[in-house]
Amino acid sequence: MPAARESLLDAAFAALARRPWARIRMTDVAAAAGVSRQTLYNEFGGKDGLARALVRREAEAYLNGVERALTGVPGAAGPGERLAAAAVWTVRAGTENPLVRAVLTGCWNERLPCPAPPSPTRPAPTGGPSRPPGSPRSSRAAVVEPVPAPVDLLGQARDRAVRLLEAEWPPGGPVELARACETAARLALSYVLVPAPAVEVASAVRGALARSG
Repeated sequence: MPAARESLLDAAFAALARRPWARIRMTDVAAAAGVSRQTLYNEFGGKDGLARALVRREAEAYLNGVERALTGVPGAAGPGERLAAAAVWTVRAGTENPLVRAVLTGCWNERLPCPAPPSPTRPAPTGGPSRPPGSPRSSRAAVVEPVPAPVDLLGQARDRAVRLLEAEWPPGGPVELARACETAARLALSYVLVPAPAVEVASAVRGALARSG
């Protein structure tokens, strides 16, 4: 039920803006999404599964934003300008979205869900209402995916930048391109920790790439 799944994630994200994760009840999330609590448990297996799915969705939305920033610079912008735009997006996303900030930095405060790493030997979470007799078990709840670590998310952002810029990169080879993308990503991360105006972030990335080139 893709529509129900997205509605539940939207409801959980909205609830997180109003109260700490520990005080969010599954019943309230289901009601806000307009589905039954059974549907929520079928989709996510439990509250920890919902937390993992929510964090992974926001991380993927951040990565999609990186791609939009890299491809959305107007005019004949070079790779350096595109990386600067991606850095500005990273700082903006990390400032505006607490889940993106947490997964980028590894700093989880008491208001946020901090999903435990999934264990392949641990049985699927329980505690939800029992399934009606004869109803199928959702395969989604059995699929347990970990939340990306900061180094993983940073690496994914770098790899997407390399893929999108490799056709435009001046002669010098893929090693130099990967290094430039890594530099821009790590510099952006430093500004997520200590935010600054967009113009300063972009200027810092341009300067770092100019010195490394």
